[in-house]
Formats: sequence, structure tokens, C-alpha cells
Amino acid sequence: MPGTLYLVATPIGNLGDLSVRAAETLKEADFIAAEDTRVTAKLLNHLGIKTPMISYYRHNAGKAGETILNRLLEGKSCALVTDAGTPAVSDPGEDLVSLCIRQGVEVISIPGPCALVAALSVSGLKTGRFTFEGFLAMNKKNRRDHLNSLRQETRTMIFYEAPHKLRATLSDLTEAFGPERPLSVCRELTKLYEEKRLTTLGEAEQYYQQNTPRGEFVLVVAGAPKAPRAEAGPSRQALRLVEDYRANGHSLKEAVGMAAQETGCSKNQLYAAAVKP
Repeated sequence: MPGTLYLVATPIGNLGDLSVRAAETLKEADFIAAEDTRVTAKLLNHLGIKTPMISYYRHNAGKAGETILNRLLEGKSCALVTDAGTPAVSDPGEDLVSLCIRQGVEVISIPGPCALVAALSVSGLKTGRFTFEGFLAMNKKNRRDHLNSLRQETRTMIFYEAPHKLRATLSDLTEAFGPERPLSVCRELTKLYEEKRLTTLGEAEQYYQQNTPRGEFVLVVAGAPKAPRAEAGPSRQALRLVEDYRANGHSLKEAVGMAAQETGCSKNQLYAAAVKP
């Protein structure tokens, strides 16, 4: 019988955020697949856990994924972790999850810290509907195409960014969405130098041109304002009633008033439509 792949969310900064269930899973798994074994070793040492590790990251995902799958099919259990946060979200773990599901291996989430949700919750922007856009592409054309596709997006948008690319990304976002678009900049969430800036794209671009970006960033950008809904004009039925009332000797004002009362149309709209040549 196949084993189980556990997706274990690890702290994004503060080690106190690791859940008891996550620690137990890391301890009881047959092996751990880690994005960077050196980073995960620090966490395991903190917990006193000796579970063996193998490396699984973007550049070895194909070969390592097959190795992990074979061990799972032999009945072993694996805890998949990323350096920080929830694995398989904007992470090569998504390929392993897909591979396991296709092969009938059970995949179980051990939920916990997630930078995008943490940043969204403290952004002060709308949280009911949002879209996670991850890291923008390095290629300029791909970045431009990506942002152009979001120009009319009304949902709150969340981006990840590294410090060395932040200035260019803020410039691109400002060009795409305008300098007045509200923005929440979250830096080093849950860590010693955590910082949140509630600002606009234009102000953030100017600030980081003058101040060196440090740490990992989550950018929460307000969606485009919804266009005001155009009011529907008066119905044909209402206009016909105006004509009927006028044919029976009523003035235009009287005809419009009676037709509006009968149909629920706006008097002003109905009058404007009735006098239009």
C-alpha cells in the first residue's frame, strides 16, 4: 500500500509559529523532502528531530520527484517542506503533488504559516476576493504581458518579490496600475525586522529609490475600481404608455408621470427619452 505525502507548512520567520501537529509529522515521517536541507536542518535541530532528509528543489524536481514517488509507492511516508511557508504554493512542490495524485498516493496538508495570507490579512485592503500572482517573470515582455492582463482586475492582487528586484517591480506596477493605486508593502513578516507600509504604488516606488530594499517582500495591491453601473433607460413599454396617454389628451408631463408611476421608471429618464427626436 502506498505511503502518504504530507505537505508541512513551516515558519516564515518566527519558529514559534510551527504547530504541534507539524512538529509531530516531521518527527514521525520516514523522510523529509526539503527545498534546502541546510535551512530545514536548523528547524529540525531546534526541535531535536533526527528524521533523514533528501533535497527537492526546482532544478532537481524531475529526478528527485521520481525518487520520492518510488519511496512513497514502497509504503514510506514523506514530509515535504519549503524553506518557509506552505509547500506547493508558488513552489516546485506543486509538481510532486500532481505526480503523487496521478499515481494514487494520498496527499495530506498540514496547514500553517503562509506569507500571502498573513500579508493580505493586515493590508487593510479588500480580502473577500483576491488573486495570488506570485513572482513576476524576469523576462520584460512576459512581465509586461502579465501586468497588462491585470489592468482591469478588480480583486486585490498579491505579489512576492525579492529585494534585488523590488525597485524594478514597483516601477512596473506603477506604470501598469498608476501611482495612486493603494498598496501594502509587507517586509520580513514574523521576523525581527518585520515592517508594514500602507501607501501607494507611486509613494512606494519613490521611497525605495531612496532606501535600499532588504529582506523578502509581499506586495498587496488594491484592485481596479469598479466602473459605475450604467442606469438602464426606460423600457419600450413605458414609452408606449407615454404615447398612449398623450394620444388621449394628456400633456407630456402628465403622460410621463402616469407612465412612470405605472412602470416604476425614472421620471427624468422617461421624460428625456420621450422628448428625444
